[in-house]
Amino acid sequence: MEKHYANAISFGRILYLCDDPELIQTQLQVITAGNVDMEHLRDDVSTDEITPVSILSYYDKELGRFAYTGLKVAGAFPIGNQDLASSDVEVVVAGQRYGKGSSREHSPAAEMYAGIRLVIAKSFERIYRQNADNIGLLTSTDFGLIDRIERGEAISLDELVADRDELAATIIKSGGLLRFGQHHMRNMEPRRTPPAHRPLTLFEKIIGRHQLIMSPCDDEPGPGQGAFVRADWRFIHEYYTGMCEHMLNTTYGKPLSLFDPDSILIFEDHTSYMHVSPAHVRAGLIPNMVAMRDAQRTFAGAYGLRMHRTLTDEEAMLDDGGNVAGISHAMMAEHYALPGQVVVGTDSHTPHSGALGCVAFGVGTTDMANAFMTGAVRMTMPQSLLIDLQGAVPAGVTAKDIVLKLLAQPSIRGGAGVGKAFEFTGPVVADLSIDERATLTNMVAELGGFSGIVAPDEKTVDFIRARREEEFCIEPWMHSDPGAHYADAITIDCSRLSPIVARPGDPGNGLPLADLKTRVMIDIAYGGSCTGGKQGDFDLYHEVLYWALQRNMALPANVKLYLQYGTTAVRDYCVAKGYDSTFRKMGASLLQPSCGACANCGPGVSVDAAQVTVSSINRNFPGRSGPGQVWLASPPTVAASALAGELISFEDLKRRSV
Repeated sequence: MEKHYANAISFGRILYLCDDPELIQTQLQVITAGNVDMEHLRDDVSTDEITPVSILSYYDKELGRFAYTGLKVAGAFPIGNQDLASSDVEVVVAGQRYGKGSSREHSPAAEMYAGIRLVIAKSFERIYRQNADNIGLLTSTDFGLIDRIERGEAISLDELVADRDELAATIIKSGGLLRFGQHHMRNMEPRRTPPAHRPLTLFEKIIGRHQLIMSPCDDEPGPGQGAFVRADWRFIHEYYTGMCEHMLNTTYGKPLSLFDPDSILIFEDHTSYMHVSPAHVRAGLIPNMVAMRDAQRTFAGAYGLRMHRTLTDEEAMLDDGGNVAGISHAMMAEHYALPGQVVVGTDSHTPHSGALGCVAFGVGTTDMANAFMTGAVRMTMPQSLLIDLQGAVPAGVTAKDIVLKLLAQPSIRGGAGVGKAFEFTGPVVADLSIDERATLTNMVAELGGFSGIVAPDEKTVDFIRARREEEFCIEPWMHSDPGAHYADAITIDCSRLSPIVARPGDPGNGLPLADLKTRVMIDIAYGGSCTGGKQGDFDLYHEVLYWALQRNMALPANVKLYLQYGTTAVRDYCVAKGYDSTFRKMGASLLQPSCGACANCGPGVSVDAAQVTVSSINRNFPGRSGPGQVWLASPPTVAASALAGELISFEDLKRRSV
């Protein structure tokens, strides 16, 4: 898949992704776009729109058939199967935050297989752009190129990479990351100690202890400069493993000599409910999904890699408690990640584990393939952003409300968090449980950030002891130094917060529930996912539903409530506490641990556009959880709304019931 370019490149036609669906369709059929206004380019084009979840079982040229089939513009889907691949378009132009969302490398791969050679956008999300670099898809923020391309002018590769750091430019010119890694990256050792000539953030200290010294990387990379680090843990799940193995076998042959296989983890967390997933059943994708899952099992078995499998409902009936399974990044926090470590995974929500005081970040398939072989993980050194949470949190306000408030900040919506390392601090953070802190670091993915981190404290030590029966001693260096540099600081007065929801379409569409002008009736309530499926989240679901049970309340006949455990440990916790009995009595459908409705791959998704869902998941991009409208909310708001049949906070539900 990696592409090698000549020194001067001539490009074909341009497709402008704008806010007019008819104009997009016209561009695919005629020579010129005509009157596309650069002020009306589509912002926030997500990876869900470039490659919908339902087609991720493909990882070869077949992906090109589906490029942009999830793109939603003014309520329409202007690009159908094969439309882009059948055109002679070679350049795509879009607005801000292009490629936001998932770490799936399927998106730039689909663009390349559809004939795209260059994407020009006002700004790019970090993982998307790095994935594009790694496979040879060119990207640029230089809008001055557009007129030159329209005139048919050839543009040198040096010009196309002029705004990139030296490492990115070298990888692109080498023909991609795997070729670069094959020749330059096998026997490197980390520095072990960070530079000590200035105050450092905790993030910088951890990276300094894991950075690999090599050319063309700077020994002390500054913001925007490329680097490689040695990760303590590398993990992958089934949507990526087949593509990863295909890449490695193509480049290295068979058998593979994996670097430190004991630090590689394999998770099966997206396919346990595939046989009842409306999107996959309707599209006839079950055979593809089974093949994808089985390919991962074969790969893990061939190389003796540690693997965690999720359970179907039928398998759970036979489980003797010996199976430890669940959503990959939630499992990492429960069982593996430790303060001061570096954790990388093929999922944009890998920063979840940053709640423990480690550096955790998501990477694409090629990055992980290279890391499997060389032990080196590519990164671009980010600036740090300090998030200071002040005030006393009112009753009914959770970490989910806090992060939805942060997402709605104009600066964040404008891209101020893109590529940053978010450090969460302040008295509110100190009071939050580790599960609640993980909600903040998990949703750094939606904030556009590189990673999220909270300095470890006694709550961290208690969490590790309770979840793993292990003792951990916090080392003196595990904090940010006074005077450490931050690109900016955002202070949130949490005492002024109330329960918040995010309107359908984007997690940044947040507003206080109290500001809704009309009643929003719901059909589905879903509590689960990595963001909303932790022990602390199930404490909150239970608090609401037990309160209702004591008052002989019931779910409205037209509302379906789904509760899906994030891990088997969460499930077992709920059984031990008796929560599962309450949930069943209240009519909730209980689902085994996995990624389900959040990734459009299980019960709890909508099945038609008229349905309205309230959900504790992390993102509500168009089509992400079915064709209906998805409102994001906190666990207590999800449970309360299920009881009321409309969006409502638990506090308001209690007042209404007096």
